[in-house]
Formats: sequence, structure tokens, C-alpha cells
Amino acid sequence: MSGTSALEQTLRHDRLIVAFSMATVVAFAWGYLVAGAGIDMSMADMPMDPEPWSPSQAALMFAMWWVMMVAMMVPSAAPMVLLFTAIKRRQATENPVISSWLFLAGYLLIWSGFSLAAVAVQWALDQAGLLSGMMASTSSMLAGIILLAAGLYQLTPIKRACLRYCQNPVLFLSRHWQPGAIGALRMGFRHGSYCVGCCWFLMALLFVAGVMNLLWIAAVAIYVAFEKLLPRSLWLSRAAGVGLILAGGVVLARSLVTTASASL
Repeated sequence: MSGTSALEQTLRHDRLIVAFSMATVVAFAWGYLVAGAGIDMSMADMPMDPEPWSPSQAALMFAMWWVMMVAMMVPSAAPMVLLFTAIKRRQATENPVISSWLFLAGYLLIWSGFSLAAVAVQWALDQAGLLSGMMASTSSMLAGIILLAAGLYQLTPIKRACLRYCQNPVLFLSRHWQPGAIGALRMGFRHGSYCVGCCWFLMALLFVAGVMNLLWIAAVAIYVAFEKLLPRSLWLSRAAGVGLILAGGVVLARSLVTTASASL
């Protein structure tokens, strides 16, 4: 009995360390965003002419996107990481804290790849003059297309398949378990891949209201958490999809009406 009690105390201790480290990372990430992510926000509302990006500016944009993904996605990944920590402790073959950090590193590595792709899209939109200083779409047509596409993606089998693994840590770990430190890194990378597949179009919504719009960032992050953590939340995903489709249709219709009126 005493041995079991000691094991449970150690188990809670490991999970506490991992939970505290994740909370610290998320807190620093949100702090960085609230502080402006190194961007001069006083220029955000001013009209901006497309200019070539310097390497330092591109690096700053990448850092902004990656830190943003950390702030938005790590909280909803916490149950998966903590369950992984618990299993590692029960196996007693490796340090569970280090293994969990490796799992999280793999998870964040795939989101760094997404951040690189997001920066490339942002650069293309910026050079085309389609983004404001707040990095929001200046084109109603573009905003409507993003909303419509995001809504349609919510209803696809790919979305459902990825969401299934994001919602069910036991299912993921039972099907994709790999031993060792490299295995932990690979598992984190694979889990991150499912999360990217589940959420990438939701992140594209940031271009609608502004990549640096903190309220919009928080709203998307909260929705992602509800979608991944609520039991049987497929209805939520479908409802959001229908809502985004309707919003995209309205925005597109208004854009077309405005364009037609201007041409008369």
C-alpha cells in the first residue's frame, strides 16, 4: 500500500513539473504577444504600401507566428502530454519529465513548419497589397473566401479524422506509441501533425480580423480548446463550419454587390 502511495505521489510530482513548465511557456508566449511581438503597433492603423521584406523582418514574422502557435495550441495539447507523462512514469524505463519535454518539442516542431508556411502566405498577401498594418485582409473578397473555405474544411472527413486523434489521447497513444527518446520526439511530431491537420484553416482566419488582433487570437484559441477537449464535440465543429460558411457567403455577397455598384 505504501509503495502504491509513493508511486502515486511521484506520478503527481512529475505531472506537476510538466504542467508547470507548459504553463510557464504559454505565459511567456502570451506575454510576448501582448507586448507586441517586437512589432511597432503604433503603425498598425496606418495605410501601408507593399515593401520588400528584410531577412530580419521575415525572421520576426516567423517568431511571431511560432510563438502565437505556442500560446494557442499548447493548452489544448496539455491533456495528451500529461497522459504521456503518466505512462512514462509507470513504465519506469526513462525520465518521464525529459520524455515529456521531447514529446512537446516534437509537437512544437511541426507547428514551426506551419509558421514558416504562414509567413510565406503573409508575405505573398502583403506584397499583393492585401494586408493592413494589423495584418488583416483589406479585401472583402479575400476575407469571404477564407471564411467560406474554413467553414467547408470543418465538414470534411480529413478534419474529422484529425480531430478524432486530438480529442482522444488514449486512442492516439495506443496506436502510435514508440519507445525511447527519439520515439517521444516522433510521437510529439505526429500528434502535432494531427493538430495542424485539424486547425490549420482556423489559423487562416487570423488573416480576416488581423494576425495581431489579440481578441481574435484569444477567441480562436478558446474555440480550439473547446473543440478538442469537450467530449463528443463533433457537433461544435459542424456548427462552426456552418456558421463560417454563412459568414463567408454574406461577406462575398456584399463584396460582389459593392463591386457591381461601383462598376455602374
